[in-house]
Amino acid sequence: MPFTLPPLPYATDAFGAVISAETFAYHHGKHHNAYVTKPNELVAADPSLQGKSLVELIHLAAAESRKPLFNQVGQIWNHGFYWLGLSPVASAPTGELLVLIERDFGSTADLVAALKSEAAGHFGSGWAALNLCDGRLQIASYHDADTPIAHGAVPLLIIDVWEHAYYIDYRNARPSYLDAILETAVNWDFVAANLDGQGASRADQPG
Repeated sequence: MPFTLPPLPYATDAFGAVISAETFAYHHGKHHNAYVTKPNELVAADPSLQGKSLVELIHLAAAESRKPLFNQVGQIWNHGFYWLGLSPVASAPTGELLVLIERDFGSTADLVAALKSEAAGHFGSGWAALNLCDGRLQIASYHDADTPIAHGAVPLLIIDVWEHAYYIDYRNARPSYLDAILETAVNWDFVAANLDGQGASRADQPG
């Protein structure tokens, strides 16, 4: 079964100036879609890859150092998870998630500041993530198409820091993009749901 471009869980104009409809048109409609097209070609040309899910291919490509395949399938998953972690309706952590945040970071504001620092300080293209590792919340960043699920982490939230995620709306001001996203557009209910350890499956696709 070919991989597909997952639909956005909200309208492209739902975020107003935080993420413009034009950004969604390019980021989701063109960049994300391009990552879907190429791995379908790679899988179609190699019977050993056929029938494997997106997550299975990420693990296989990482284990076998198949960089071209890894880059494409990693980017499909990263983008799918990124869209799910955003919401046009502002919210705040509650329940078990809030307890973990206060234990591991002190407060939600401290967590957001630490995540922003990691994302803003990441050199070049990539991703910043909030993961669950051995029962504790951890912040990490990944270069290019690398992804937390290739490193055994339980993903909770991922933030795109490739320039195509923000250049239309914020030009080269990555910190301004991060302020807007982290302060007003995180889907904290999605983050909390991923505490069940099933986050990787939420952006997976069958082979």
